Amino acid sequence: MVTVNDTLEIPRGAPTSRSFSQPFWDGTKEKKLKIQFDKSVGKFQWLPRATSRFTGRKSVLEWREVKGEGEIFSFTLVHRARPPFQGKEPFFIAVATLPEGVQIMANTVGITAEEMKVGLEVKPYWHPLPDGYHMLMWQKA
Repeated sequence: MVTVNDTLEIPRGAPTSRSFSQPFWDGTKEKKLKIQFDKSVGKFQWLPRATSRFTGRKSVLEWREVKGEGEIFSFTLVHRARPPFQGKEPFFIAVATLPEGVQIMANTVGITAEEMKVGLEVKPYWHPLPDGYHMLMWQKA
């Protein structure tokens, strides 16, 4: 049996946001997942961008709150890492697909090696950061 670290004890700084990602980070203060929606094509996009990945226009984007529940699309069990994660291995990094059609990569919390699989249902875990922000991580739904 492999014991998986959840990496919660690793100190992390507050995010350095850009003007186009600030609404995402502001949402984390209230433990809300907000992602960009392109009104002209009716699709969500992730990562936050200054312009739509579909049209290249800025004026068509708005921020919408989503539940953040989804399922594991892909994952890796990290056995070798660089600081500050070095010495905290192994830990999971997982990509979850949300119903809105976006995929978000994050660390996991409380998912054992035996439980982790493609299709595992997950939901957000909000890890506190300095200045009231939270980092999105995945936990079992």
